[in-house]
Amino acid sequence: MTDPNNPFAAMMAQAQEMAKSFPAMEAFTPKGFEKMMGTMPRDMMEMMFGNTLNEGGLDARTRMLLTLAGLTMQGAQNDVAFRQSVRHALEAGATKQHIVETLGQMSMFAGLPAMTRAMELAEQVLDAQDEEGKDT
Repeated sequence: MTDPNNPFAAMMAQAQEMAKSFPAMEAFTPKGFEKMMGTMPRDMMEMMFGNTLNEGGLDARTRMLLTLAGLTMQGAQNDVAFRQSVRHALEAGATKQHIVETLGQMSMFAGLPAMTRAMELAEQVLDAQDEEGKDT
């Protein structure tokens, strides 16, 4: 039971009831949500994260590889963000070898368990790309 004098508790109870009323909430899965997230086109990544607006700076591919390195350093804990970053790195021009070398390099800094977890997540994306017939 919620305390009627506690507005936060009342707001949370109301939000839970509202969420239950959405028909798709029962079928929600993180994997399904991940499939809805698109991959940013390479040109857009170059403009926003690359050296289009920052002439002489890092290109989008390098930035995405650095992102993978950082996520690995954190223990590759966020599966969705990691797999999405692998997809973006591929779109930005990274090859399978670039990704594997980046993750392998992190074994020296993040440790073998973090690097192994990162490799497992990257393989999920790379295997899916191979099944789709895309070059990696």
